[in-house]
Amino acid sequence: MKKEDLKFLELNYHPKDDLICLFKIIPNKISMKKAANTVALESSTGTWTKVQGRDYVEKLNAKVFSIKGNFVKIAYPSELFEYDNVPNILSSIAGNIFGMKAVKSIRLEDVSFPSKILKNFQGPKYGISGIRKTMKINSRPLVGTIIKPKLGLNTKHHAQSAYESWIGGCDFVKDDENLSSQKFNLFENRLAKTLEMADKAENETGEKKAYIVNVTAETKEMLKRAQLAEKMGSKYIMVDVLTSGWAALQTLREANFKTILHGHRAMHAALDRNPNSGISMMTLADFSRLVGVDQLHIGTGIGKLHGKIKEIEELSEEMKLKEVKATKLRLSQKWKNIKPVMPVSSGGLHPGHVPFLIRHLGKDLVIQAGGGIHGHPSGTEAGARAMRQAVEAVIKKQSLKKYSETHKELNEALKFWK
Repeated sequence: MKKEDLKFLELNYHPKDDLICLFKIIPNKISMKKAANTVALESSTGTWTKVQGRDYVEKLNAKVFSIKGNFVKIAYPSELFEYDNVPNILSSIAGNIFGMKAVKSIRLEDVSFPSKILKNFQGPKYGISGIRKTMKINSRPLVGTIIKPKLGLNTKHHAQSAYESWIGGCDFVKDDENLSSQKFNLFENRLAKTLEMADKAENETGEKKAYIVNVTAETKEMLKRAQLAEKMGSKYIMVDVLTSGWAALQTLREANFKTILHGHRAMHAALDRNPNSGISMMTLADFSRLVGVDQLHIGTGIGKLHGKIKEIEELSEEMKLKEVKATKLRLSQKWKNIKPVMPVSSGGLHPGHVPFLIRHLGKDLVIQAGGGIHGHPSGTEAGARAMRQAVEAVIKKQSLKKYSETHKELNEALKFWK
């Protein structure tokens, strides 16, 4: 093979101010070197055939600087990107490459941002410390629920379910990802009535309570809903990050509302479930943090949704592009001025899962259960009490079995969800 055929391959290169990507590549009947070279050229300055160009353009070539098995690291000069434009960045590093015939499959495993890009983003407005300050919860995991049934409840019953969750011990009540402003539960009515119930629960319990209302919609409508939520005193808003789109998410964050921004990852499995293709949840989390969500769904490692605990731990831990290196708290990795994100575990959880979650994911965590609260045999309030009791048991270093001997709601839950 001629040297010029691999001019994007520079295995002795040492990245400086580059954006670095880790790809998993399975070549399609060509060498790994040629496949990696093709990915680098297609995602930077090259194309499929030789064209007349200018010498100075080659300074912006992406550089393949590491190949280990099927894992390839590519460095992109920061000048290739508009520094504050996530759609532009993703169109480059995760654009046409997925359709190239040079690869049988390709997966964007991770990304590392240079300081030139990091300093152009605000990141989370509140982050972990801001959320704890707002909710007046210093160290324990926070407890949340999602209203179930996820669709179909009218406004009155939705708000009543939220109230029962709060007085039972939940800190948060959240809309599900597909509840917006359907005729059976219009956004403005739901917001007003549920915030009224949040105030009632705060007065009765002496604890801070938050309603995480889903503002996901067409961008202009989403901004109107967020503005209304802020005006009515909501502590939170929620957005479906991927279905809304990165541009809409940037617009929402840069509108600088006073509310905490909860990011739901609906549709993520379309991108990250196949281990050989797509974009990892790690990368989706990186971009979500860069733009500025304050808390983000990361999965559970247990419960109803796909995802092993190792994968979830790696999302919350430091991972560098040399190797997948689990150290600790990826979403809290030092990123200049960008605050850490509060991870949210949700999906098929019940009180019996709490020790597992805290052991593997720590206390800086929102433990969020829908069916595992509302499905309690004694109802929603008892389900919320059981979940809060499970958290208390772990914090007090007692087994759930022992703690349940004097806490009937937890006892019922453990018997019901064996």
